[in-house]
Amino acid sequence: MQNVAFIINPFSAKKNYHSFLENLKSTVENPLVYISKSTTGTEKFIDDHFKTVDIFIAIGGDGTLSSVAKKLLNTDKILGGFPAGSGNGFSTEVNFSKNINELLSKIKNKKFLEIDTFTINNHLSINVSGTGFDGEVVKRFEKTSRGFSNYIKVTLKTFFKYKPVEIKFDGQLAKHNGKYLMINLANTRQFGNNAFISPNSDYCDGLVEIALVKKFPFYYSPIFAYRMFAGKLKTSKFVHYISTAQIQFSVETKTWHLDGEYMEIESPIDVKVFPKSLKILV
Repeated sequence: MQNVAFIINPFSAKKNYHSFLENLKSTVENPLVYISKSTTGTEKFIDDHFKTVDIFIAIGGDGTLSSVAKKLLNTDKILGGFPAGSGNGFSTEVNFSKNINELLSKIKNKKFLEIDTFTINNHLSINVSGTGFDGEVVKRFEKTSRGFSNYIKVTLKTFFKYKPVEIKFDGQLAKHNGKYLMINLANTRQFGNNAFISPNSDYCDGLVEIALVKKFPFYYSPIFAYRMFAGKLKTSKFVHYISTAQIQFSVETKTWHLDGEYMEIESPIDVKVFPKSLKILV
C-alpha cells in the first residue's frame, strides 16, 4: 500500500470517516492519509505525492471525488473512492463500494477503466451538473446540515417559488430555446440516491447528455419522481434530451451545481467532453 494515498473530506464524510480510519489502520500498516481542510490543501497534497503515489482514494461525496479527479486527468494515476457523501451518485454509477475489504482488494489488483469527463467553462464535472431549479436547491441545501431528508425538504420548498430560467442555443438547436425548470448535463445517469435524470447516459461514449426539463404542474410531480427514481425518464412534453460532445449556449442565471457542489458560472456556457480522460479503480 506504499503507492496509495487516502484523501478524506471530513465535512462530507463526517458520519463515516472515523470508522473508515479505524478499519483502515487495523488492516493496513502506516497508510498514507490526508484529512483535507480545503480544495487547495487537497491539490497541494496530490502535487507533493504525485511521483510516489499511483492510486488516490477519495473518501467523501461526488464533490470530493471531482476535486481529486481534477489533478489526475490525462495521467497514469488512478482514482478510487469510498462513498461517504449525501448522494454518492458517481460512486454508485462506477461501483465504488462502502466495503473496505472490497476496496483494498481492488487496490491490490490495480485494475482500472478509462472514462469520460467534461467541463463547463473549464470547470470539471465527472458526474451530473446543472443549473436552474436544481442549482438553486444545491445552493440552499449547502446551508443545511445535509442528509437526504433535508434535501427533500429544500426541494419541495424551492419548487413552489422557483421560476424557470431561459436558455438560448444557436443554429439548429435554437428550436429548443425557451424557459426550463432544470438544465442538467449528465456524464452518468444519476444525481445520487438513485435519482436517474438521464437513464441512457454512458460515461464511456464520448458524449454528455443535456436534460432539458420544463416546469410541470404540481399534480405531475409524483409521476415525474416515480419515473426518475425508477430510471424511466424519457423524452416527453416535459423532458427533452440532447447528446453532444461539445456545445455552447446562454442561460439567464449564474447559479450552478458541479457534481452537487454550488458554483456561480457566467454565460455564455461552453461545454466540452474529454473522452477517456480519467482512470478509475475497478
